[in-house]
Amino acid sequence: MRRRTFITLLGGAVVAWPLAARAQPVSHMPRVGVLLADSDDQGMPARLEGLRQGLERLGWSDGRNMRVVYRFGEGKPDRLQPLAKELVAMRPDLIVAQTPPVVAAVLKETSVVPIVFVDVSDPIGAGFIANLARPGGNITGLMAFEAGIVGKWLEMLKEIDPDLARVALVDNPKTTVFTYFQSAATAAAPSLGVELIPPEVATASDIERVVESFAGLPHSGLVFPPDSTTVLHRDLVIALAAKHRVPAVYAFRSFVTAGGLMSYTIDFAFEYRQAASYIDRILRGAKPADLPVQAPTKFQTVVNLKRRRRLA
Repeated sequence: MRRRTFITLLGGAVVAWPLAARAQPVSHMPRVGVLLADSDDQGMPARLEGLRQGLERLGWSDGRNMRVVYRFGEGKPDRLQPLAKELVAMRPDLIVAQTPPVVAAVLKETSVVPIVFVDVSDPIGAGFIANLARPGGNITGLMAFEAGIVGKWLEMLKEIDPDLARVALVDNPKTTVFTYFQSAATAAAPSLGVELIPPEVATASDIERVVESFAGLPHSGLVFPPDSTTVLHRDLVIALAAKHRVPAVYAFRSFVTAGGLMSYTIDFAFEYRQAASYIDRILRGAKPADLPVQAPTKFQTVVNLKRRRRLA
């Protein structure tokens, strides 16, 4: 499928959480567990609404002919394993697992229950699947980011500052696929004439140190790949970049809606609608090992025009 890029500005309606069942429940319905890293993500309501819409389009409705059980990690890594154990103990027909830490927790509990992953960027490097075409085992799903997206992030910074000289790729190697994005950035940086600096962060003070060190260097920029550490400290990241007038590009739209400069990201609501087709096929008898992992095909560029004018 040809990739398409969608450009949007801030605004739009708030999307509701999955709607309550509209039909009387019936017995012996398939049960689907959904384990999410954090319910507080600003984009989560739209993602789950996309999943609900996708399922209904395929004839599935929670409470009518299927049961969907949600569990949330609330941004606390130590909650994931107990929640994964709880879901597996319910003997679901399938589990939807969001983010690499969640997938790892579920795989630790079962090698039998089918798993559909979402929000996972490097499933091969993480050891979840053998290859994209035939993932093998009890797991398949949809990739969030391909490594090459880093080149787009760098290009966006170059458009903001044509004299851009250096870029910091800011993430925590313990909570993200660090080498996955770093290798792609290292390959893309020379053609744009920028020096790549990969500072590792683990705490709020690390983030503050990195941003402040870049603030003293002219023609510098920041890239924030998908990473739970920087998501946890999102408000601090945005405030520091604004305070020191350092241009930054983010992997998630929620950073821009919270006041950040710009993001280039996948259409997560579309991804979750696509995940519904995997659920449908598995519930109808398909094996995860035989369902190819899908790469992202729809993207969004979001720019905070107010923040952009302040950098001019």
